[in-house]
Amino acid sequence: NSNRTLDRESSVNTEESVASGEPRVVVMSGNKSNKTESLDSSVAPADLHMEESNQTTPSVGDTNTGDTGGGRDMEVTRQSLPPGEKDTSTDDDKRMPDPEDGVISEKRNTKNKMKHDPNNPRWHAPPKRIMKLAIEAMTEYQMIQDGDRVLLCLSGGKDSLSLLHTLRQYQFFARSKNINFELGAVTVDPQTASYDPSPLKDYLAKLGVPYFYEEQGIMAQAASMPVCTSICSYCSRMKRGRIYACARREGYNVLAMGQHLDDLAESFVMSAFHNGLLRTMKANYTVREEDLRVIRPFVYVREKDLRDFAEQVKLPVIPENCPACFEAPKERHRTKQLLASQELLFPKLFQSLLHSMKPLMAKNRTGLESQRVGPDWGDG
Repeated sequence: NSNRTLDRESSVNTEESVASGEPRVVVMSGNKSNKTESLDSSVAPADLHMEESNQTTPSVGDTNTGDTGGGRDMEVTRQSLPPGEKDTSTDDDKRMPDPEDGVISEKRNTKNKMKHDPNNPRWHAPPKRIMKLAIEAMTEYQMIQDGDRVLLCLSGGKDSLSLLHTLRQYQFFARSKNINFELGAVTVDPQTASYDPSPLKDYLAKLGVPYFYEEQGIMAQAASMPVCTSICSYCSRMKRGRIYACARREGYNVLAMGQHLDDLAESFVMSAFHNGLLRTMKANYTVREEDLRVIRPFVYVREKDLRDFAEQVKLPVIPENCPACFEAPKERHRTKQLLASQELLFPKLFQSLLHSMKPLMAKNRTGLESQRVGPDWGDG
């Protein structure tokens, strides 16, 4: 009877405590008796905070069981708030203050400043999506072999700068496969007022990459020609010649270019529309002289992924890195707009184009698709 009376009184006290809105802590010891303690409202909040900080107090509804130092297994349960009341405290308010928070925050800010400091460039690991697709392409087409000396064609745009950091990261992956290769970079300056790649000299020097800076007045030569149907094609051929000469002079056997899936799709459509040929850029091919190979590790990567990466880590992109395209937009610009509008209607457009282009991308020689098959219909 005495036990029933005690339980009834305890139940009444508990209901009164909940109704009054006072915070309660229920302490349940290892024996079966329960004891309810109501916190006196006269206790100062600071004292209450200090008392709670001396023991591990779980969050609302959590239970923590352990040795409290008194020789008994104790179980502490935080009761929920009375009906109609909300816990307005945030997670930061509930978390105990850490004296090292300020130090960690300061270190984090310092790291971010170092990450984006143009005067202190550093290497950046590309996102997993870019690395996965680049490794897949380089492995499938066997782009880089052990002992290769790879010369990156660096224009200063987002694509070639992203490829610089991707190849640097790929070096670590390749070593685990017993593939060791050297990495250098070359830039051809066409000497036009709207395009100045000279800041790349300091950037590559601080990264410790062998760098070769070639200069030639390509745009002036193009302007002096009586007929120049495509500035892009002329500029590309002239720069390609200077790059080949640099690679042979410096002893590199592989040229790495930053064209991506969008570039290959545009070339594929332009060739079909205007030349009646099914061809596009190759993933890995040998030049006609058979002393150099050209690789494109980004053939599976979308342009928007490279743009996001360059913006995220603030790569030093040279504005208007292709002066011919910006000063005189031609068919490639219109084709890019065409594909963009079609992708809105067909989200898997580029995956379909990739499957269509794969047999063409895998060819190891250039000029194989230039021979027309079937009758020449002419203009009729």
